[in-house]
Amino acid sequence: MDNPARTAAHLARIQDRRQSLRGQLDSILHNRDGAGLVWEIGCGHGHFLTAYARAHPTAICVGVDLSSERIERALRKRDRFQLGNLHFIQADAQMFLEELAPDVRFSSVIVLFPDPWPKKRHHKHRLMQSPFLHAVALQAKRDTRLYFRTDHKPYFDQTAELLDIHPDWQITPPGTPWPFEHETVFQSRAPKHHSLIASLREK
Repeated sequence: MDNPARTAAHLARIQDRRQSLRGQLDSILHNRDGAGLVWEIGCGHGHFLTAYARAHPTAICVGVDLSSERIERALRKRDRFQLGNLHFIQADAQMFLEELAPDVRFSSVIVLFPDPWPKKRHHKHRLMQSPFLHAVALQAKRDTRLYFRTDHKPYFDQTAELLDIHPDWQITPPGTPWPFEHETVFQSRAPKHHSLIASLREK
């Protein structure tokens, strides 16, 4: 049986998260001067994006993760290197997209070693799904690239198959170079990984 009070409290918490997220995004992006956003989904402790922001000081970099502990550690890295172009936010990726202003555009979207949800009944929880990719495409520029890397071959194969038929995205030609390398914790533990790059389809 539904509990109206519990439901109302849950909806209030969601609304508070959305309001907080909007405030953080407004603070980060109000003065971007049309620059594209480098977005890392599932940034973990911030190893990759911190290195990326140091190597690309003019890029606006935002990492999101669900874990507050990971975000706290990522923020300490950012502060240690005094990186004004780097931001970390505790947020769900879908909610982040929903609260992003319509005029904000991604220059790069980076997904490194996401949870593969290996059991078939859990595949619906995987990040790389057609509706999510469509939502990302709506915020993309013509030259935006999507970078995906995983150590789980079935997830890689499923993502490649999805992009082969997706109306918004296509896999770039073989040999397209990975633009920036910095080993993450997950990558250091993986005996092998698989990578792909996708671009927007011509329409």
